[in-house]
Amino acid sequence: MAPSDHHHHHHHEQPQLRQRIARLLPFSASTTPLQATTYLLGISLFSISFLVFLNSAVSFVITDLIGLKEGVGDIVGTLGFVDELVALVACPVWGLASDRLGVRWVAVLGYAVIALALVVFVQARDVYPSLVLARVLFALGATAAATMVTAILPVLTDDHGGAAGGDGAASAGDNGGAAAASRRPAGRSNPRDSVAMSFESDATITPETFTRTAAEGQNGSGADTDGLGRKPSALAGLVGLFTGCGALVSLILFLPLPAQFSKREGVTLADAVTYSFYVVAVVSFLVAIFVFIGLRGLKGEEGKGWRMLLGLRRMEAAHGSGAHEGKPHKPLPYHRLLLSSIRLGFTDPHIALGYLGGFVARASTVAISLFIPLYVNTFFIGNGFCQGSPHDPSPELKKECRAAYVLASILTGVAQLVALLCAPVFGYLSSRRWRGVNVPVTVATLCGVVGYTIFPRLQSPEFKNVDGRGGGGYVFLVAALLGISQIGAIVSSLGSLGRGVLKADDVTQAPVAQHQVDGTNENAPLLESSNGVATSEDEIVASRVQLKGSIAGVYSLCGGAAILLLTKLGGYLFDVTTTGAPFYMMAVFNAILLAATLAIDLGRGIRARSER
Repeated sequence: MAPSDHHHHHHHEQPQLRQRIARLLPFSASTTPLQATTYLLGISLFSISFLVFLNSAVSFVITDLIGLKEGVGDIVGTLGFVDELVALVACPVWGLASDRLGVRWVAVLGYAVIALALVVFVQARDVYPSLVLARVLFALGATAAATMVTAILPVLTDDHGGAAGGDGAASAGDNGGAAAASRRPAGRSNPRDSVAMSFESDATITPETFTRTAAEGQNGSGADTDGLGRKPSALAGLVGLFTGCGALVSLILFLPLPAQFSKREGVTLADAVTYSFYVVAVVSFLVAIFVFIGLRGLKGEEGKGWRMLLGLRRMEAAHGSGAHEGKPHKPLPYHRLLLSSIRLGFTDPHIALGYLGGFVARASTVAISLFIPLYVNTFFIGNGFCQGSPHDPSPELKKECRAAYVLASILTGVAQLVALLCAPVFGYLSSRRWRGVNVPVTVATLCGVVGYTIFPRLQSPEFKNVDGRGGGGYVFLVAALLGISQIGAIVSSLGSLGRGVLKADDVTQAPVAQHQVDGTNENAPLLESSNGVATSEDEIVASRVQLKGSIAGVYSLCGGAAILLLTKLGGYLFDVTTTGAPFYMMAVFNAILLAATLAIDLGRGIRARSER
C-alpha cells in the first residue's frame, strides 16, 4: 500500500506515482503519497486505538493502581458518562476550530492531548477529582482525533478544489453518509468508543448517498456531485478497515502491556499499569509528530493556522467554492431544525428506525469495550483472586491479575474481530428484505438478545475450565454474538437513516410538483406533517433538506443518551443488584429494536396490500 510507495521521492517519478495512487486508491490526484499514508496509518489507524485501550484498561487502573475493589461499576460508569458529555460539547468545537486552524493542527493537538492525558491518568491517587479530570482531558484529545477522521476525508478525495476546504465542523464526508453536514458535526456518530463505530463509514447504504451528501458541504450546494464520483465512499471503506485494525492493534499490543511488565522481578501491579500507560502515551506523542510532518501542505488548507484562529488574518472567502465561509446561511433557527428532526422520528419509519438503531448501536459499543473488561475483572476479584494491595510485588498475585487482563482483551478482541468481519456482509445486506422483513436488523437484534442474556449467566467468562470454575470455549461464541449485534445495529441504523434522508433528496432532485404526485404517495403526508407550518411544497422541501445535518445530530444524541443511560444506570446496578445488569439492559434494548422493526415492516406489508 501507500507506505511502500513513499520511498520513491525522486521528483520525476512523483507525478506518475501520484497518478498511480489516485488510480489504485481512492485519493485525489493532488494527494501526495505521504499524505495518503499519514491519513490511513496516522489518523485512521490510531484515532480509536487509544480509546479502546483506555476503555479496556480503566477498570484495572481503579482496582490495581488506586486499589479500590468495591463500587468499581459505578466509577467506570461515571467516567464513561463524563467522557460522553465532554465529547458532545467538544466535537462541534473541534470542528469549528479546524475551519480556521486547519485539520492538521487539530489532529496534532488531539494526539498530544491524548499523550498528556494518559500520563496524568496514572498519577491519580483518587477517583474524584483526579481520575475524572484525567478522563475529561482524554476525551478532549480523543474527540479531536476522531473528528478529524471525517474532516480530512473530503480534502483527500476532492479532485477539483470544490468543497475541499474539508469543512471540519461539517465533516463533509461524515461517517454516516446520511449525515451530511450542518454546522454541528455529525461527528458524534464518530469512530469513538469502538472499532465497530468505524464501520459506520464502510456501511453507508450506497456510494450514491455518500457521494451526494459529501459533495453538498453544508449549504446543500450540490455543485460537485459528479466530480466526487465514488471516491469518498471507497475511502470511507478503507478508513473503516484501518480503524478496525487500529482497535486490534490496541487489543494485541497495548492491552497486554501490564501483563508483560508485571512479569518482571520487583515490579508491583501499580507499576505495571503505570508503565504501560507511559508506553502508550509515548506512542501517541510519536503519532502526533508523524501527523505534523505527514499532513503538511494539504490542498484547500492554505492560509489556515494559528493566526487565523486568533483573528489576526481574515477568513478569505476565496478558497473552495465558498462551501464553508465564515458565515453559513442560517435560514431556520436551530431549535426549529431540532424539533422538526425529532418530529420526523415519530412520523417517518425509516428515520425512527435509524434513531432507535443508533441508540442500540452506541450502547453496544460501550457494553463491549467497557463492561466486558469490568465484568471479567470483577469475576476474578469476586473469586478471591487478585485481592492483594496494588503495591504487593508477590509473583502469585501478579499472575492472577495478569489472567484478568489477558482474558478481558481476548473477549473484547473476539467480539470486535467478528464485528470487523461481518461489517461488509451487513453493508451488502442492509437494503435487502425477505418477504418484507428487514433481515439484517432482525438477525442482529436476535443475536443481541440471545448473547446479552447468556453472557452474564455463564458460570465463568473463561474459555478453559480453570480449577472447576466452569469456563469453556463457548464463551467465544457468545462474544461473537455480541459483535454481530453491535455491527448489525450500526450498519442498519445508518442505512435506515440514509434512506429516510434520501427520500427527501429525491424530492429536491425532481421538479417538485410532479414528484409529489408520483412515487412519494406514502411520503407526501409525512413531508406535510414534518413541518406543521409548511403549506407550499417548496417550503416543505426546503425544510427537509436543511434537516439533514440536524437529523444526524439527533442520531448522535440518541447514541449519547444510550451511553449515558447504560454507563450510569448500568454501572450503578452492576454494583447494587447483579454484575449482569448492564448486559440485561442491552438485551432489552435489542428486544425493543426488534419489536419496532417487525412492527414497522408488518405495517408496511399491510399498507401495501390494502393499496392493491
